[in-house]
Amino acid sequence: MTILQQIHAWSKQLPAWQQDAIARLYANRTLSAADLDDLYALAKAEVGIPDPQGRVPNVLDDAVLAPPANIARSIVLTGLHSVNNVNALKPGAELPISETGITVIYGENGAGKSGFSRVFKKACRARDRREAILPNANVPAGQSGPATAMFNVTIDGQGAELVWQDGIAPPPELADVSIFDSYCARAYIDNQGDFAYAPYGLDILEGLVGACGQLKSRALQEKAAYAPSDAAYAALSIGATRVAQALRGIPRTTTAKDVEDLAHFDAAAIERLALLSRTLAEADPRQTATTLRQRAGRFDVLHRRIRAIMAELSAEKVVALEQAVARSNAAKAAAELAATQFVAVPDQLPGTGNDQWKALFEAARAFVRDGDATLDMANLRPEDACPLCQNKLGQEGSARLLRFDSFIQAAAEKAAVNARAAATVLYRQFQEANLDLHYTQPLAEELTAASAGIGEACTQLEATLTARRSAVMSAAAGRTAWEDVPVLPADVTHDLAAQVEALHAEAAALEATADEALKLAMTSERAELDAVRRLVDVKAAVLDALTRHALGEKLQRCADSMAAGSISRKSTELSRTVASEELATALNRELERLNVQTLQVVMKPESPGGKTQFKLALQLPGGGTPSTILSEGEQRAIALASFLAEVQLGKSSGAVVLDDPVSSLDHRRRWEVAHRLAHESLTRQVVIFTHDIYFLLILEQKAKEAGAALSKTYIRRTKDGYGSSSQDLPFDVLGTNARVGRLRELLVAVERTLKNGDEDGHRALTSRFYHQLRLAWERCIEEVLLNGAVVRFGEGVHTQALKNVTVTDEDYAKIEAGMSKASKFEHDAASAVGRLPVPNPNELQADLDQLAAWAAAIRERMNKLSSKKITRQALLAG
Repeated sequence: MTILQQIHAWSKQLPAWQQDAIARLYANRTLSAADLDDLYALAKAEVGIPDPQGRVPNVLDDAVLAPPANIARSIVLTGLHSVNNVNALKPGAELPISETGITVIYGENGAGKSGFSRVFKKACRARDRREAILPNANVPAGQSGPATAMFNVTIDGQGAELVWQDGIAPPPELADVSIFDSYCARAYIDNQGDFAYAPYGLDILEGLVGACGQLKSRALQEKAAYAPSDAAYAALSIGATRVAQALRGIPRTTTAKDVEDLAHFDAAAIERLALLSRTLAEADPRQTATTLRQRAGRFDVLHRRIRAIMAELSAEKVVALEQAVARSNAAKAAAELAATQFVAVPDQLPGTGNDQWKALFEAARAFVRDGDATLDMANLRPEDACPLCQNKLGQEGSARLLRFDSFIQAAAEKAAVNARAAATVLYRQFQEANLDLHYTQPLAEELTAASAGIGEACTQLEATLTARRSAVMSAAAGRTAWEDVPVLPADVTHDLAAQVEALHAEAAALEATADEALKLAMTSERAELDAVRRLVDVKAAVLDALTRHALGEKLQRCADSMAAGSISRKSTELSRTVASEELATALNRELERLNVQTLQVVMKPESPGGKTQFKLALQLPGGGTPSTILSEGEQRAIALASFLAEVQLGKSSGAVVLDDPVSSLDHRRRWEVAHRLAHESLTRQVVIFTHDIYFLLILEQKAKEAGAALSKTYIRRTKDGYGSSSQDLPFDVLGTNARVGRLRELLVAVERTLKNGDEDGHRALTSRFYHQLRLAWERCIEEVLLNGAVVRFGEGVHTQALKNVTVTDEDYAKIEAGMSKASKFEHDAASAVGRLPVPNPNELQADLDQLAAWAAAIRERMNKLSSKKITRQALLAG
């Protein structure tokens, strides 16, 4: 397992927030202020302090980590293809890779090199993999899938195709390939101290230790800022009351619920405390108790009278009278209707059927019964005498009396009489009710002194009772509406009864004070109630203190979780396996190969906790950190040396991929890097992305010197999109023969435009042709005529190459003629001359053939001269 994998496996036992910190450090190498805020919130959430933002921890995914390289396996990259959804690379982009030597992938800025490089970083081994692969910005959101690519490889000589998809564990075989770019370069430089090389993974633990220290300090500061205070309730915690005991139990045994339950002081408690206070303060409790009982008796009499009178004028009785009057009126109306029909009989005296007549008839009935109890007005015979006129009734008189009796005995009449009688009974109850409360002025004053509210209620009740009775009688007589009857005021009898009870209770309490034991109990009760009353006043402060105690306890647990001891021990354990003389030697060897002799890595002894261990340290003149003392170029050289040392110690033969390895380096150090990579390519594949054409030329030279193969691929943007690869390099980097070949291809295009009648295109391509022909003459002079003895941007003059160089007047004439002809068509013509005629393709062909023929003649001349020298040397030797 790699160090990083060991750390990842070990980290699964850590708190979730520390796993999140490791994931962030893996992605970004450092923690920002925002990262620390997030981690602090996550750490607090783990001990029960809610996060208002609801953040959740993220952990490092197994799929993100590259597996260890397999030193027994041989893997060779042969190409990359089917690249999709990677930055702005065209769909299906591909990249050929030479199986041996150096593959240089050249392209100008913005051509698409970074897209390919990021695929390598995500799929293979890289110190810094934080750069995200973004979808093509020109593709509508949601229409782009995950980044994917196919790697063509040979594994132990057998061809294979490895599928890669961003976000999914890459094929383990690609872990043998190591990547270096600007981000990875910065990952090798320790900005915190004297460490120039941090073994991959240990820097994560160092970052985690630093984060723990910062966050622990932050937790302890917050705990101190929220320290609880008992100043508001300290005095209340003294004594033997339940409240005092509870307050002394903060925060160990007393909870917020305990405080809420204790701090309950209602009206009854208020009255009880007042009673106890008055009772215990009384000088002559027995006399006062007698006075209170007498007062209670007077209030009780008033209470019973009010209850009786209110029952007389209750709403139920008013409703009953209202209903009785209504029934009486209805029965009377029915009887009057029947009377009207009776009176309508002809030959009857006026007034027949009225109340006087009815009274006369009933008197006659009584007269008949007095004479003979068996007789009645209804069964008098025709021969009997009329009780009124004393004459014989006869048939007509007997029938008339029977009709009169039937009228009197009718149901309507009886109902009317009965209803009136019932209503009269209820009416007289209201009329005869005694409404006198005997609420005298002294009683009113005494009651008001005891309870102003009850006294005022009784005064209002007395005034309301008379008005209510008058209104009821008026409504029963039909003079006013029943709705006008005033309602009774609120029933004061309950309050009066409570007052009576309270007076008796107070009297009993006063009487009890004569008993010392009871008095002591009352004193204790008063203390308890007074403590509760005072607790209510400071409850908010007590609850706040409890909250702060709880928060402080959680913050302390949070700070305890930030102890970095176990992390430091793990770092020490891992550092012992990687900080070795072998590593120091490898680093120094690479620094020497890159010609950074002023820097050296040594094994620095340290003794944390009394245990001696070693750490790799970079010796710097005068001390200081690498980031502040060394130039950017020196730091880049150190990072590259660290990368190459890491590759060497890994024992794997896998390829190395470098993206702009000479960024920030001067021209001298570029030669050193090119030299080192050329020799590295003799033992493993080297793939280099660069936009630096000068570095490409240096690589060509160094590869040739080292005897290493070098292939070139040109990345550019075409109409199909970014990242189009081609073996056709830009004209600038081509040699003489390649330039002649490229000019022959351009000549075909010139002929095509002429044939198509495109005059402007023909003139433009001809001008381009002669511009490149001039460049070809210049390269031929440098490369062929001077045999590469002097090369532009070369690291020196190759004097040995001059031994076969000869320059004749004829050479000069041909060069002058060829370059003058080429220059004429790329320079601005004089106004007097006007626009030059465009040469036809045959003329272009002839000018190009002249260059090719001259170059061939120079090479043949050199070969002959070299042969003659070899023959002469052989003769001299013989």
